[in-house]
Amino acid sequence: MSTTTRLASQAELTIDVYDTTLRDGAQQEGMNLSVADKLAIAPLLDELGVGYIEGGWPGAIPKDTEFFARAAKELDLRHARLAAFGSTCKAGTRPHDDPQVRALVDSQAPVVTIVAKSDIRHVERALRTTGEENLRMIADTVRYLREQDREVILDAEHFFDGYRYDAEYAVAAIRAGLDAGAHVAVLCDTNGGMLPGWVHEIVTDVRARVDGVLGIHAHNDTGCAVANSLAAVEAGVRHVQGTVNGYGERTGNADLVTVVANLELKHGVDTLAGEGLRESSRLSHAISEITNISPYARQPYVGSSAFAHKAGLHASAIRVDPDLYQHIDPVAVGNDMRMLVSEMAGRASIELKGRELGIDLSGRADVLARVTERVKAAEAQGYTFDAADASFELLLREELDGTRPRYFTVESWRAIVQTLSEDISLTLAEATVKLHTGRGRIVCTGEGNGPVNALDHALRQALVDVYPELEDFELIDFKVRILDTQSGTDATTRVLIETSDGARSWSTVGVGPDIIEASWEALVDSVVYGLLHRDVHPR
Repeated sequence: MSTTTRLASQAELTIDVYDTTLRDGAQQEGMNLSVADKLAIAPLLDELGVGYIEGGWPGAIPKDTEFFARAAKELDLRHARLAAFGSTCKAGTRPHDDPQVRALVDSQAPVVTIVAKSDIRHVERALRTTGEENLRMIADTVRYLREQDREVILDAEHFFDGYRYDAEYAVAAIRAGLDAGAHVAVLCDTNGGMLPGWVHEIVTDVRARVDGVLGIHAHNDTGCAVANSLAAVEAGVRHVQGTVNGYGERTGNADLVTVVANLELKHGVDTLAGEGLRESSRLSHAISEITNISPYARQPYVGSSAFAHKAGLHASAIRVDPDLYQHIDPVAVGNDMRMLVSEMAGRASIELKGRELGIDLSGRADVLARVTERVKAAEAQGYTFDAADASFELLLREELDGTRPRYFTVESWRAIVQTLSEDISLTLAEATVKLHTGRGRIVCTGEGNGPVNALDHALRQALVDVYPELEDFELIDFKVRILDTQSGTDATTRVLIETSDGARSWSTVGVGPDIIEASWEALVDSVVYGLLHRDVHPR
C-alpha cells in the first residue's frame, strides 16, 4: 500500500520552505548565536535546500545588522534567498520615514518578512492604535517594500487566536497585505496553542475568503507544531516556516526537518532543492554543534535513536527485512540503524564529505573502509566531525596517502592557573610548550586569560619564527561539551575550536578526560590545518 496521500495527486504541487533558525530559533533559552555562528549555519541551511533563510532583524539588533552586511559579501547561497525580518511602520508614520523599515531595505536582503498584528486585541492594547490604522500600516509598508523591488512576506502575528476572537478583522489584516503586493500571507500560531483540527478548519475558511498564497508558522506549546503545519498544508497553505531541530523560545517552533521529511516521504510533495533531505541528519547535527546544544537523540528522522534497534526480536527480523521495523529507509534522511554501530559515519557519508573537501574517494574502497573504522572508533570515544571538517580532513589525509604534514612534534606541554589574590580579576594563566621543528628544539611560555588561551599563545609564539604565517591565525570561537555528565568531574570532555586567518575559518575537535587536554588536541590540529591550506611546507 502506498504511503503517499491525496496531496501527491495534485499536479506539480510544491511547498516553499522558509527557515527561521537564525532569528526565531535563536530566541531559544540558552542559545546565543554570534555573527560568525550565523554565517556558519546559513550555508548548511542552504545545503539542506530550503527556499528562504531568515537572517535576523537588521536595524533593531546590531548583531543582525552586522550579519546582513557581512552576508552580502561572504555568503554565496545556491538555493536559498536571504530574508530580513522586521515590523510594519509605526502608527502615525510612513514607511519611508521609519528608520527600522529603512534598515530592512539597507540590509540588501532580496526578501523582507514583515510581522504585523492580526489580532485586534493586540492592535488596540499593544500597538495602542486603531484597527483601521493598523491595516493602513500593513498596506503602506508592503507597498513601499515592493516599490524597493523586494519580495515581501507578511507574517500575521497571533493570527489563529485573533481569528477565533474576531475572524473578520484577522482576515482583513492578511487581505491588506496581499492586496498591497505581499507574495505570501503567513498565518502564525504565535502562542502555540492550536490543535490540528482547529488549524485545518481555520485555514480552509481563510482560503475561501482571500486570494493569494497562504503560509503557516507554528509554535510547539501544545506539542503539535509539526502536526499543525501538516494540517495547514492539507488545508491549502503552500509556504511552511520552521526551525532546524525545532529551536525557538518556550517549547520551540515546528521542526522544519520533520515537517519536510513528512511532506516528501509520506505525501510525495516537493519541498527541498537538490538532495538536501538525504543530508538532513548530517546537517541537523552540524548545526547542533555550532549552536552548542546537544542533539536530541529521539528527534524524528534524524535523531541518533530514530532508527535504533536492540538485540533480540528486532535484530532477528531486521536481518530478514529491515523494513519490518522501520517506517522508512533511514538512508532517505542520511541516517542509519544504530545496530550497525555506524553512528553518522557510513562509507557513503565519508565519501560525500571527502568530495566536499575536494578529495575524490570514488574507487578507493580500501581507504573508505579504513576511514570509516577510524571514524567509528573516534565517535565511540566522543569525537564528532560534523562540525569539525578540518580535523576530519587531517584524518582523511593520513589514511589516503599519509599527507598530513609534520610541521612540528610535541615533546611536552603544561598549563597552570595561579590566583594572585582573592580578586578573581588577578588570576593568571600560564602555559609552557616544548616542541621540535626542523630548526631544533623550542621552549616557549605564554600567558592568557585562561589555560586554553595561554596554551594557544604559547603554541603560536613557539612556532611563529619558523612559520610566520601563524601571525594571521586567531582563535575566534571555543565550545565545550561534557559527554558523560553522570561521571561528574571524571566526565569526558569534547572541545570544538574555530580558527580564522582573516580570509577563511576552520573548525577542529579534541576529546580528553579534561578540558585542557581536549583543547590542546584541537589547537594542534587547527595550526596544522591552517598551515597546510597556506601551502606551507615543514621547515
